[in-house]
Amino acid sequence: MSILTAQQLEENEEYEKAYEEYKTVLSQKPENTEVLERLGHLSIILKKENEAIEYYTKLLELNPTNELAFEQLMDLYVNTDKYKYYVSRGNWHILKQEYSHALNDFKKALNKAQTPEENSATRFILATLYEKNGKYNNAIDEYLRILDTKAANETVFLKLANVYLQEGAVTSAIETLERAIEDGFESKEIKETLAKLYLSNNQQEKSRQVTENELLKIKSYLDEGDDEQAWALLEQIKGDYKKDPQYHILTAQYYYNKEDWDKSLECVEEVAKFGKNPAVVCQMKAMIYEGKNMDFEAHRMWAKYNIIRGNKDVALNEYYLALKEKDNDAEMLRELAELLDDMGDKVQAGEFWEAIVKLDAGDKKALERLAEFKESIGAYREQVDILMQLYELNKKNRSVIRKLAEGFEKLRDREKALEYYKKFLENSLMDNEYEKIKQKVKSLEGASSKASAPEEEDEGLIGKIIKLFAKK
Repeated sequence: MSILTAQQLEENEEYEKAYEEYKTVLSQKPENTEVLERLGHLSIILKKENEAIEYYTKLLELNPTNELAFEQLMDLYVNTDKYKYYVSRGNWHILKQEYSHALNDFKKALNKAQTPEENSATRFILATLYEKNGKYNNAIDEYLRILDTKAANETVFLKLANVYLQEGAVTSAIETLERAIEDGFESKEIKETLAKLYLSNNQQEKSRQVTENELLKIKSYLDEGDDEQAWALLEQIKGDYKKDPQYHILTAQYYYNKEDWDKSLECVEEVAKFGKNPAVVCQMKAMIYEGKNMDFEAHRMWAKYNIIRGNKDVALNEYYLALKEKDNDAEMLRELAELLDDMGDKVQAGEFWEAIVKLDAGDKKALERLAEFKESIGAYREQVDILMQLYELNKKNRSVIRKLAEGFEKLRDREKALEYYKKFLENSLMDNEYEKIKQKVKSLEGASSKASAPEEEDEGLIGKIIKLFAKK
């Protein structure tokens, strides 16, 4: 018994025998998706619609993104079960990320639902689709309707709370999770989510009453201004949490509250070692530097923080504020130039790459970017001058040598172009690029010969005329 035997029978159009053969194979390999797909197909041929539905449904359990299974189920249900037809079509549209079409399908499915279970399941999918389409009020309505039925469950409460947060309604999110606990849904996820919401809403005491998380309790004390209680807990759990970056964040917050800036900064450096919270690290450093009246460092850190958060315009403003405090810090100038490049302001970025080169003539990256900028604005002489600086730093850099040759060519300096194309060949392997440059050299040498030919002819003609008059 094998798949090959079944396939052969199917090719011979012995569908009943092939069907039985595939069933035997499936009994041995119940999660074989290829066999399930063939059984579904043969069931349709043999008019075994119920079996086909069973096989395609099982196939989707194993492979939820199988388009064929959804398409076949749609065909199987279209005349027999409108609810399941619209559900299958809706899922098919979700698979194709056509959410507005899926939304319409599930609305139709809701009208065809026959049982409370079908009604609630459909409303849940509708709610999630409303979320994807940014229709939060509609999503809230659907979740609330589910919560008014026996189908209410922990997931619905959490989803509803999250939608309220999307709308900025923290109080409503809190009330939703409070209701969940009142209704008997007291899982750890519900409680800890509620505790965090209490904390974000300045309800520190309530947060402590709900949470079992020691770090969250410490944060609640720090936010409340009870530094001594927070420190006592920090010392108590130090042994168990010293490898947790959140512990060091809270320790930094404690020292920050105490205005012990240096110790707070030390703790932030410990957080940075974990490499997991770059935005938090930049934010805390910025706040500490503000406390130390180090305006340049503070603005620079706020700039980095906003870059991580995707607020490029805010970051740019912070860099300009830092620039007013100190205009000769090469690293800050580099960060600013890179940000401007990223924002598409090549001209402004070019000015800062140039400023970096003035501070350090050996900065290869700044020289490279400045050369690229000069080329982009057609300033080829300046580009070549900068490339010569790069060449002096590394006379075997093939990329620089080639760009130099190309730059001289744009300046119509054939002699120099040939010189550097030949240097490129001296430093290259015999690959496709080598052959291209070799042809380029031949072309330039040929052009040079042709350019000098008229001069030779002119000189020869003049000579002949002189001789002619000399004879007279």
